[in-house]
Amino acid sequence: MFNRVSVEKQARVLAHAVFIIVAAFVVGIGLGIPVTLGMVLLGYTLTPPSIEVLAATSIAQYVGFIAVVGAYLRVTDVGDLVRVRMPTLRDVALMVAGLVGLFVAVYLLGIVITALGADQAQNTVVTMGQQNPELFLVMIPITVLFVGPGEELVFRGVVQGLFYRAYGAVPAIVIASGLFGIAHYAALAGSGKLTYIVVTILLGLILGGLYERTNNILVPIVVHGIYNAILFAGQWVLAVNDIPMPS
Repeated sequence: MFNRVSVEKQARVLAHAVFIIVAAFVVGIGLGIPVTLGMVLLGYTLTPPSIEVLAATSIAQYVGFIAVVGAYLRVTDVGDLVRVRMPTLRDVALMVAGLVGLFVAVYLLGIVITALGADQAQNTVVTMGQQNPELFLVMIPITVLFVGPGEELVFRGVVQGLFYRAYGAVPAIVIASGLFGIAHYAALAGSGKLTYIVVTILLGLILGGLYERTNNILVPIVVHGIYNAILFAGQWVLAVNDIPMPS
């Protein structure tokens, strides 16, 4: 569960992990810019951004994530870094257990957050969706097909995989989850960003544990995508029925 490696290798692994995360965001944003411009030329509004623009740029961003992972694995010749295979019945059972675990963990942490009187920021997609609920429905297939695969390939597949080889399973899960939480900072709106990051780190720990337990990146990909999809569906129900969000 823990490995002893040289300081040089530790530094190299950290550099590769940070590079992958930065490259994923840079390439994702880079792909999103021409896509956004193309949508504007087609007549879609940018201020405020239309649902079509938001959907297209979201897809472009996570295609960028996936492309960076593919390029990294090819250039570095470490194709076995990301562990993947056809899911078994055990994998499916762990997917269900992991999905339930995510909601239970968030619920329990929410009780603690409420008791402490702490604020929690919101993802900007949620704030925009509250103004235009149709966005939540559009984001359901996007999160399953692009967001889940993109984020899991980067943070669990490559980042956790790199730290696993250098430090072992437990440190890899913890470090990758920490980076996963911090990476969401730029997408947050309102006060309580630290609280949101803590929640995201907790989710990352569960997803990372699922990956380590199954040795199959498809498991956290599916769980992540379905979890987000359920959240978006719930947000849509609240928005169209003018129900206040739970505090």
